[in-house]
Amino acid sequence: MVAALTAVVLSATACTGADRPESALDWAGCGDGFECAELSVPLDHDSPGGERIKISVIRLPASGDRIGSILVNPGGPGGSGVEYARSARSVLSEAVRARFDVVGFDPRGVGGSSPVRCLSSSDLDAYLALDTSPDSPAEVTALEEGSRRFAAGCQARSGKLLPHVGTADAARDMDLLRAALGDEGLTYLGKSYGTQLGAVYADLFPGRVRALVLDGAVDPSLSPLELNATQAHGFEVALDAFLENCFTAGDCPFDGPVKSAREEIAGLLRKVDQETLANQNGDGRQIGEAWTTLGLITPLYDRQSWPALRRALNEALEGDGTTLLRMADLLIDRREGGTYSNQTEANMAVNCVDGRFPRDSSAFAAAARDAAGDAPLFGPSVMWSSLPCAYWPVGGESRGKVDAPGAAPIMVVGTERDPATPYAWSEALADQLSSGVLVGFDGDGHTAYLTGSSCVDRLVDDYLINLAVPKDGTYCPKIG
Repeated sequence: MVAALTAVVLSATACTGADRPESALDWAGCGDGFECAELSVPLDHDSPGGERIKISVIRLPASGDRIGSILVNPGGPGGSGVEYARSARSVLSEAVRARFDVVGFDPRGVGGSSPVRCLSSSDLDAYLALDTSPDSPAEVTALEEGSRRFAAGCQARSGKLLPHVGTADAARDMDLLRAALGDEGLTYLGKSYGTQLGAVYADLFPGRVRALVLDGAVDPSLSPLELNATQAHGFEVALDAFLENCFTAGDCPFDGPVKSAREEIAGLLRKVDQETLANQNGDGRQIGEAWTTLGLITPLYDRQSWPALRRALNEALEGDGTTLLRMADLLIDRREGGTYSNQTEANMAVNCVDGRFPRDSSAFAAAARDAAGDAPLFGPSVMWSSLPCAYWPVGGESRGKVDAPGAAPIMVVGTERDPATPYAWSEALADQLSSGVLVGFDGDGHTAYLTGSSCVDRLVDDYLINLAVPKDGTYCPKIG
């Protein structure tokens, strides 16, 4: 698999001349000190002379003595790099922003870059409401039918794009963007799925790496269902950390211990599987088990959201799911008025072509049963959530390990109790990369940089600006 991809990239690079700008970037002001442009790239990198698509790009010029550009990606897949860069003043330290133009881009299929579309907003509401921990044949059938509709909708509305939205394609776009920006080597901050994009870039273009920070890493060596199972366990670990903290708060709905509180949450999920929670949002959605589970998962991403989760659980145990639903909407980017960004659709499209999924639902059922042993609250839902990939119109391929031989040192940052990208994934990625350097953080929440650890922030900034490589295995202590 790696050899085949390397051969494709070498062929495409020879044809496109990725060491020079593929097309000029015509920058224009787009508010608040930012400039916007579009980059023209091939739809199919194997046919660089064929149809082209536009990649949406934004930058905030450096405020001081400029070194070059730093590209940023928030993860997903499906997260908008343009919107992420709009938050540059909270995404990167002042010291980094002084020395680099902050550049964000929407990866192909996302946001403003030829977005994948599959379903109407009302159809997405219906799909996301499907019970992803089915415990009856009828619920399994409903989930299968909904997943088929999702896949068929993507083929009908975005079929031409679907074969070309994988991470390797986005990495090649990123190299064309690097060249168009005039940077000899890539400087990059990728979080969550953005670490996979950065690692694949390094594997394809090891000689063009200047400095990559991969924060909250994904382990590319795992199969899709292995990734799902490990992530589900990560959510359980994060929930336990939340509960331990919750018992110290006056508004905690549980008295402890953790085992007892988990049983109460499991009871809540069983209850809402039969009787929906009240919804005061006025949008008519029925808050069943699927919406409740999404609402529980969302605040685990950020320790600062734990008070909101306590409030939401107090309300839910009294029969009101409004706050849980609002938090679920944040995770899936459902906006006021009931419209969605294309984050959910792009996420599915990229994941389905980036991995080799089973092509029948029975394998998902077996994986869900296995996951329930290690992750009883979240395992089945996380496993079944990928079911549309069983019916995807385009086959997927797992990349496997990445090693990026010859690349400059690459900094991998892992958070001990990260719910979405477990710490073991950061350890694995740093070990796979020939020049990987691991920095650990004894923390909670998703990703580490600029989340409160001065130790992490100092190491990242010094690496990005001065190319000061931390000692492999450096571990930053817990914050207060």
